[in-house]
Amino acid sequence: MSRLGNARVLVVVYAVLALAATGRSTYQLITKFADAPLAYSLSAVAAVVYIVATVALAMGKRGLAIVSMVFELVGVLVIGAISYAVPDLFPHDTVWSHFGQGYLFIPLALPVLGLWWLRKGVQA
Repeated sequence: MSRLGNARVLVVVYAVLALAATGRSTYQLITKFADAPLAYSLSAVAAVVYIVATVALAMGKRGLAIVSMVFELVGVLVIGAISYAVPDLFPHDTVWSHFGQGYLFIPLALPVLGLWWLRKGVQA
């Protein structure tokens, strides 16, 4: 962890979001999958992206961290827009639906902050 320097905060935030997203998506897949299979499958994809980003940051894999954050940002923007355009596909909040509103919009802000942080040269 010592080679992370100031990026530790970013790793911790991603780790917390990975745990929350994994727990929530697992619950949704088990209990509500039939209600909205697309939404809850995408919620599981989001959880995997957070796990990959967390591991990449913790292991110092800058390139993988950047790719996962770009994927995260695109996912939040696309799924967020779809969830507003076709709300029936997202009957309950998922990680990226409504631009991460259920997570206080952290899923929208986090990849922007992470990419900025990595661009500024913080070692991840």
